[in-house]
Order: sequence, then structure tokens, then C-alpha cells
Amino acid sequence: MSETEKTPTIHTHDSLTYHRRADRMSDDIAYKIVRLLARLMDLVFGRQYGHRAVVLETIAAVPGMVGGLVQHLTALRRIRDDKGWIKTLLDEAENERMHLMVYSQIAKPSLFDRFLIIVAQFFFYHLYLVVYLISPRTGHRAVGYLEEEAIHSYTVYLDLVDAGEIANSPAPKLAIDYWGLAPEARLRDVVIATRKDEVNHRDVNHTFADDLRK
Repeated sequence: MSETEKTPTIHTHDSLTYHRRADRMSDDIAYKIVRLLARLMDLVFGRQYGHRAVVLETIAAVPGMVGGLVQHLTALRRIRDDKGWIKTLLDEAENERMHLMVYSQIAKPSLFDRFLIIVAQFFFYHLYLVVYLISPRTGHRAVGYLEEEAIHSYTVYLDLVDAGEIANSPAPKLAIDYWGLAPEARLRDVVIATRKDEVNHRDVNHTFADDLRK
């Protein structure tokens, strides 16, 4: 099988405000939980979107690794091709990890941020693993909704930079090298590149959830 044939066909949506409407009770519950988590992030971080990004990316890097592992073990048990899902999910986890590395250089996480990262990662990893083992479709749908919130968060972040409320500081070298940005790139360029990645993750996970529903 060629590499092209192993690449999943993703249904893409260019709109930054695209929302996949819940058509099952499990989807609706997943959406409401994600919305609750987003509101908690608002309460904890307010308009400190750099610190918010650090914690968000720590959580966002978990599902791809969990999904990739479970899909890998499933493919081994059933002795079947994974249709490109494993690489796609592991690439997503790596991309989110790079987001974390970039924003940790921008925001300089405090001890409180690091404590939140440990607590959030511990609980989210175990929760998501249980959900994914029971219903991979629900797991991917939840991540799709999580990415919708991430897109909104980075859009607000960008608006604050454009409004001058957050300094449009020079982009870290790590970000310039990772995304291939111009040497004179600024924070604004980093946020736009990050948001573009999150749009892709949104579409991938909603597509996987739809495929599993079939």
C-alpha cells in the first residue's frame, strides 16, 4: 500500500468559527465538559493567554499519544492496517508538544503554572484513556471540541496582540525554525501559525469521530 493510500481523508473546514453540532447524547456531554473546562481556564488565567497556552498545550498533547497507542495495539491484535491513523495521531501529539515548548519560552511558566500542568495532565491522561478505551469515537469528538476552544482562545490572543494589550514580542528562534517563519517574525506570526495547526487538529478529530460512527 502506498503512502498516499495510507493517509486518512480529512474533511476540512476553513472557517475559524466552525462548530460540529452534537447529534448524540455522548457528543453533547463531551461538548459541555469541554465548555466547562474552558470557563475554568477563563477564571484561572483571565487575559494571561501566554500562560493559558502553556497549560492548554500540555493537555492537548495527551489525546494524540493516547489515541496513537490504542490504535497501535488494536492494529496488532486484529492484524490489520491502521489506515494511517497511528502516524496522524502521533504527529498531532508531537505538534502539540512543540506548541508547548514554544509558548513556554514566550510565557515563562511560573511554579503555579507548572503545578497546574502536573495536576491537569495526571487527571486528563487517565480520564481520556478510559474514555478512549470505552468509545474512541467519543474521545475524538471531545478532542474536536477541545480544538474548537483552542482556536477561539488563540483568536482572542491574537486580538489582544493586535490591540496592543499584549506586547508583540519577537518570535522565539524555536518557533521560527519549527514553522519556517521569517527571521523578523513576531508573536503575532506565532499565534497565527499555532491556530492554523489547531484548525487541522479540529478537522482530523471530527473526521475520525465521524468515521468511527459509520
